[in-house]
Amino acid sequence: MQKIKLSSEVQYLKGVGPRRAAALAGINIHTVYDLLHFLPRRYLDRTMITPIGSLKANMEATIIGRVLGKGLLKGRRQRLEVVIGDESGYVAMIWFAGYRYLEKMFRKGDIYAATGPVTFFQQLQMVHPEIERIEDVDDQLIHTGRIVPVYPSTAELKASSITGRTMRQIISRALEINSGEIHDYLPVRYLEDYNFLPLDTALRSIHYPESIDDAERARKRLAFDELLQLQYLILSSRQTRTMQKKEHKYNKPSKTVIELVENLPFELTVDQKQVSRTIFDDMKKERPMHRLMQGDVGCGKTVVAMLAAVYASENKLQTAFMAPTELLAEQHYQNWKEPLRKIGVESALVVGSLSKPDRRTIDEKITLGQIDIVFGTHAILSAPTRFNRLGLAIIDEQHRFGVMQRGRLIGKGICPDILVMTATPIPRTLALTLYGDLDISSIKSMPRGRQTTRTIWRMASARADMYDFLKTRLDKGDQIFVIYPLVEKSEKLDLQAAEDEYKNLNNNIFKEYKVGLVHGRVKKDKREKAILDFRTGKIQILVATTVIEVGIDIPSASIMVIEHAERFGLSQLHQLRGRVGRGEKKGLTIAVASEPVSHLARKRLDMFVSSTDGFKIAEADLELRGPGEFFGTRQHGLPELKIADLSIDTDLLLSSREIVSELLSDGPDKREPDTEHARLKKFLEKRSSQRIELTRFG
Repeated sequence: MQKIKLSSEVQYLKGVGPRRAAALAGINIHTVYDLLHFLPRRYLDRTMITPIGSLKANMEATIIGRVLGKGLLKGRRQRLEVVIGDESGYVAMIWFAGYRYLEKMFRKGDIYAATGPVTFFQQLQMVHPEIERIEDVDDQLIHTGRIVPVYPSTAELKASSITGRTMRQIISRALEINSGEIHDYLPVRYLEDYNFLPLDTALRSIHYPESIDDAERARKRLAFDELLQLQYLILSSRQTRTMQKKEHKYNKPSKTVIELVENLPFELTVDQKQVSRTIFDDMKKERPMHRLMQGDVGCGKTVVAMLAAVYASENKLQTAFMAPTELLAEQHYQNWKEPLRKIGVESALVVGSLSKPDRRTIDEKITLGQIDIVFGTHAILSAPTRFNRLGLAIIDEQHRFGVMQRGRLIGKGICPDILVMTATPIPRTLALTLYGDLDISSIKSMPRGRQTTRTIWRMASARADMYDFLKTRLDKGDQIFVIYPLVEKSEKLDLQAAEDEYKNLNNNIFKEYKVGLVHGRVKKDKREKAILDFRTGKIQILVATTVIEVGIDIPSASIMVIEHAERFGLSQLHQLRGRVGRGEKKGLTIAVASEPVSHLARKRLDMFVSSTDGFKIAEADLELRGPGEFFGTRQHGLPELKIADLSIDTDLLLSSREIVSELLSDGPDKREPDTEHARLKKFLEKRSSQRIELTRFG
């Protein structure tokens, strides 16, 4: 029988086998190493569990109890009530949202752990608590002081009979088999300098801690390992990039660039001029440019990007300008095609909704080099679009694209210059992690004449007064966005809510005004007509989902109402606010929150009202939500950090960066194969081998 090692396939562990291994593969557990790095999502600590009979109002508590009953209660607001109890008493858990799904989930007799604040309204209750179904309650969990890990679960795991208890058993077995075989790749001096646990101790403590402090110390060590591997990927990619040479060369900016600047209906800001010069200098170098341009909503990043694209066309090179939505790609194209044509630069639009004949004609022109700048969505990535000489790839709101999508765009040319843009200013810690292989430019000054936007937030109970106020503004000629949230996991419900509210506003509340509707599922022609009608004033109110968050520019819209604002992230709220106040009138944003509003949501909304500085907003958002949610559920491209939390692990990030920089400096002592440094570098190279190519895409 073969010896089970960390590199062994997990199916050979006793109690796993092929069927369970297939389910584990669905959560990226392929080897014993992967299994031991599958961490608990939380711990149940018996010493911190409150008997239900001891609950009091205004306390925060974790309880464990059995479901005694449930029911949908009518009233001013329909809600689900689930009663759970233990030997000491019972308590009601209340949900005002998502209750139809939850009603199906709870079954009488099931045992749940619930965590949250306790309140009193006719009875003791916990409103919207965090819940965890306990599938395998035993004496160890309920009756002893032991800390028990609770692992993430999926339908596939449950179908393969991998319960929480099963997961604990196979992880315990893996630790036992590999006792004494988990060798630490981190040199001893780093363990001592940073007071890290040895790897074998950390892995045991993360799964079976003696205390919560032990679990946190173990997490710190494993988070450091994760950040070390990520920084090696990023910095080795940067090192590789400095060795690349591009085939194309640039002369000094001349006639067409100057013409475009002279034809602009405004003067460039100091920051726009400075960032443009920096980008031109990058493009003239023999190494490919890899630059991130960040700036607040409305600061004028697109103008700078177009100057770079025109500079490329001056040098007989093509530009691909990729935007995340058809709406934004169409807007860029419509805004720039005539100004570009006036200076002899040809542009085209490539989106999925083009007819086959139109697409074929445009693709032929691109291949022949007759199109200088191609605006488009991910449709640009398809095989028929072949560039004659792609010199510049511009990626707008780049975090909305997956790594492979960005790579495919860059692969359309030979070492093209890369300019990526984001209107979500990136906090420094996140910038090091996300864009460590990119140079960063920031545009902080706003164009002259840009109006400030006043922001307020109100509870939904004030909606009637708000509608009366909005009618007075409509009568004065103002136009209004009404925004609804759109989240992937509840997309159908969210779209239905937006459509229902559109009908309510159109048929009841604002029936004497013109109301339009836009979201991602509205057909292109209807969507375009609604936006055009709103732009020209035929529509006074535009109901939309967050499809308008990125880039839609309608200067006449001066008011925005954001419904269910408690569901939005701080940076996303700020992005939405940037859609108003772009014309002659001062902007007004009203964030409307619906109960229940958590303490965290209140802090977020208070911060939203108190600042219009995108850089301050971004820092606060990272602190409040952590990096995993920083860009929102629809925005992809974050590194896959399973353990580290950049809002609290900044010290680990900086330390890991220092160590990797030292490793890559290639001093003579590091070239010897038996040094600790060389062994660490070899380990990192092995772990990175399958992912290293992806990092060059940003």
